[in-house]
Amino acid sequence: MVFKVSTVSTSPIDGQKPGTSGLRKKVKVFKQPNYLENFVQATFNALTAEKVKGATLVVSGDGRYYSKDAVQIIIKMAAANGVRRVWVGKNTLLSTPAVSAVIRERSGADGSKATGAFILTASHNPGGPTEDFGIKYNMENGGPAPESITDKIYENTKTIKEYPIAQDLPNVDISAVGVTSFEGPEGKFDVEVFDSADDYVKLMKSIFDFEAIRKLLSSPKFTFCYDALHGVAGAYAHRIFVEELGAQESALLNCTPKEDFGGGHPDPNLTYAKELVARMGLGKSDTGGEPPEFGAAADGDADRNMILGKRFFVTPSDSVAIIAANAIGAIPYFSSGLKGVARSMPTSAALDVVAKSLNLKFFEVPTGWKFFGNLMDAGMCSVCGEESFGTGSDHIREKDGIWAVLAWMSILAHKNKGNIDGNAKLVSVEDIVRQHWATYGRHYYTRYDYENVDAGKAKELMEHLVKLQSSIPEVNKIVKGIRSDVASVASADEFEYKDPVDGSISKHQGIRYLFEDGSRLVFRLSGTGSEGATIRLYIEQYEKDASKTGRESQEALSPLVDLALKLSKMEEFTGRSAPTVIT
Repeated sequence: MVFKVSTVSTSPIDGQKPGTSGLRKKVKVFKQPNYLENFVQATFNALTAEKVKGATLVVSGDGRYYSKDAVQIIIKMAAANGVRRVWVGKNTLLSTPAVSAVIRERSGADGSKATGAFILTASHNPGGPTEDFGIKYNMENGGPAPESITDKIYENTKTIKEYPIAQDLPNVDISAVGVTSFEGPEGKFDVEVFDSADDYVKLMKSIFDFEAIRKLLSSPKFTFCYDALHGVAGAYAHRIFVEELGAQESALLNCTPKEDFGGGHPDPNLTYAKELVARMGLGKSDTGGEPPEFGAAADGDADRNMILGKRFFVTPSDSVAIIAANAIGAIPYFSSGLKGVARSMPTSAALDVVAKSLNLKFFEVPTGWKFFGNLMDAGMCSVCGEESFGTGSDHIREKDGIWAVLAWMSILAHKNKGNIDGNAKLVSVEDIVRQHWATYGRHYYTRYDYENVDAGKAKELMEHLVKLQSSIPEVNKIVKGIRSDVASVASADEFEYKDPVDGSISKHQGIRYLFEDGSRLVFRLSGTGSEGATIRLYIEQYEKDASKTGRESQEALSPLVDLALKLSKMEEFTGRSAPTVIT
């Protein structure tokens, strides 16, 4: 079929500034006339010509409500902008890590490689007609667009006057694998719908010892549960865990992807993954029966993960540290060693202790996966993670939830090599974590979020904390006056990061108080918009004494929590006697 290109007149729409995770708004906002089209065209205009004309682009996402409409619009706009071919995951489904893998690994029948991707997701936020939608652009390395590109996109949204679109191009059937070809003013244009899981599964099999994991899963002593929270991870769960690794179908929970995530909140934490939490014996009431040995959950676009043992929660900060400590022995991909490790600044320093012990390069970066991507592209980092349930490695340039689950399964398989057969007791998730604490010490950790605080008051609180840092002796007088049982402050600063790869400097990334015993208080401000600000307070107590690593977190952290609230004058500035959310 031959299509024509039309030019549609438009005008700028306010509020199209993409954040580190792209542009996220309510569905009704995206459905406004020209809203999506403006952003897509602003993105095409921000890219160099060779990344658009004659190029191959991926367009897919987590399958949330409005994705099917958005894919068809982007296909029509890609055709009009001279793109040569568009690759779409079947039923629009591709997890964010799978998109990164497709860009980096997939070759078309004619040898074509993707130069970028539009990813349709609002990550761990709810989906549905009244809920959230999102779009972001990833580059040819498989990682999110850098600030230089997102800044250009935003500037373009403020001046856009028109966009080209192939309005007469019929909608492509995205429910069936195959190629649909068209002819346009600039020649041939193809849309290829491909299996969502093939490339990703192939990559996972090149990283992990599937045979060792299969042997673990075949043991009657080992039980497992995976909850996709009705997100896109369900498109991979059956294929990987059941078909490839031999798990029982009954091990999969909420693994049918749904546009509204089954009415739930697809955020893999102890609050929202209710069914899994109950099944793992961590619910408020006993569900009866013995919980599985190992459990995990994913978010909407499958880049985040939560790891659970039987009646045991693994913090994301501990998870990345334990993966790094065991990677060389347990995961074939890392058998020749780790290039380095990295964490986001608010994440606990558990990874730092592992890096020091194993003599690994270590990096502390601002929040945002692009900082890890820079290190990985330069060959400086192998494993990284953040406290908000994101873990990953240099196999792609996004965090990867299923990768983290397979990493933990690999560690469990490695630790249980001699225990799978016979009567020997299996080494459990809890055993692995407690052994890690005994070796490296424990980082007790919590996060307090104060949401929708008056922006002016939030700013005053942060200025107060910065001012205090001018004299450490004075700070310590205040500290000892509040809690004599807390260690002295060794240093305090406002975190600033100079990227070792490109030399760029990121300032005002959070206020830190670092204590002599390795404990930390971190204060960060986010969302300083018209609806107020969110103050995030991170509290971390380091305990080296192996006899004290088994305490309840609340008890261990109580002195530092008390200090943080009084030192910051939290209630005085915000009027809040308690946080909105405690993680």
